[in-house]
Amino acid sequence: MRIAILEDDKPTADIMTLWLQSAGHSVHHFSTGQSLISALKRDTFDLCILDWMLPDINGDEVLKWIREHLGWGIPVFFITSRDSKEDIVAGLARGADDYMVKPISAKELLARIDTVARRFKLTGVEDSIVENGPYRFDLKSRILTINGESVHLTQKEYDLAVFLFKNIGRLLSRDHILEAVWAKSAKVTTRTVDIHMSRLRKKLGLVEENGWRLSAVYHHGYRLEQMSSDD
Repeated sequence: MRIAILEDDKPTADIMTLWLQSAGHSVHHFSTGQSLISALKRDTFDLCILDWMLPDINGDEVLKWIREHLGWGIPVFFITSRDSKEDIVAGLARGADDYMVKPISAKELLARIDTVARRFKLTGVEDSIVENGPYRFDLKSRILTINGESVHLTQKEYDLAVFLFKNIGRLLSRDHILEAVWAKSAKVTTRTVDIHMSRLRKKLGLVEENGWRLSAVYHHGYRLEQMSSDD
């Protein structure tokens, strides 16, 4: 998972980052609420972990912004020293998916993340088949078929296509895509993402007449959508 941590205490942020990275997650640290909001305007994450008390705006204000502008598709945790029942109820009522009181352990944090990942279908546990409409990805053999016909893709085209079909309807930033598919190699630029998206659109027929839309969202990234009959 690609995780944003909002925490102004650097030692706390460092230890959580170490735990999460050791479990295979990608972590991005922010020390102020405004810096995270600025990032969320152009970037995407699978999970946000928020402290409550911050040097600029409080975590509950960041949560409010997330729910108003990004909706409910992104899970949000509070990890805070505020431990009263009133605070916990308020945090959950404002839209937090979980609320943990400091100090926390690595096992507790990772267990809570696994739980929310399963609920939001963000878990790294793979099904052997990803299928939607005429598209069928066999993840073990790395074969894509469309209406039963095999389609040749390069390794990265295949990885990118699987990532898109696992996130249908979701806006994905270019940086998010780079990390997920290319591990953000220094030799790879966002232009590489654009070129591969163009190739996939042609090879997979991801166009409106086929009931699909693979669109570039200015200053953000890409979204794959399955169109309804009313579109």
